[in-house]
Amino acid sequence: MSFAKKMKRLKLYIGMLGVMTALAATAFGQVSLRSLDGRNIDVTAQNGKVVVLVVGASWLPLSEKQAAITNTLVKKYASKAVVFYFVATDAEAARNAVSDAALRQFAAKNKIAIPVLRDPDGAVVMSKLKVEQVPSFVIIDKTGSVAGEPFGGLDPKFDTSIPISKAIDKLL
Repeated sequence: MSFAKKMKRLKLYIGMLGVMTALAATAFGQVSLRSLDGRNIDVTAQNGKVVVLVVGASWLPLSEKQAAITNTLVKKYASKAVVFYFVATDAEAARNAVSDAALRQFAAKNKIAIPVLRDPDGAVVMSKLKVEQVPSFVIIDKTGSVAGEPFGGLDPKFDTSIPISKAIDKLL
């Protein structure tokens, strides 16, 4: 095979690789979750806003502490370009399923005044956002990319809102 044909073939392979990479990035980039009112929300497409995902579950003993931290952060950033979502990882169709109504009750009991999204068994947040434990906080920057590592686990003796605030402030 001549050098010119080899170069032409190489360019074709590089072009195909570029298309495949772009398709993979597009598929990976969207993180769409269902809200309790039935809408699908892409948390990575919030038009220039910082997004904080509060990943938890209604059955989790630390949910009250997580709710308190969330409410502190929501108040602090109320006038800023920051959007908060509670992502419930409760099962939706298993033996231990939690209904949307039960999640609404959980949110009301814990004074969670932000939209609640469903991610049954954490399938999306674990695979796409690299959440390894619940509870966690994930921060998404204004371009829709995850900003740093998730803030995972909660120490009841430590105010987790401080490092989360610092991370948000860097992105504003």
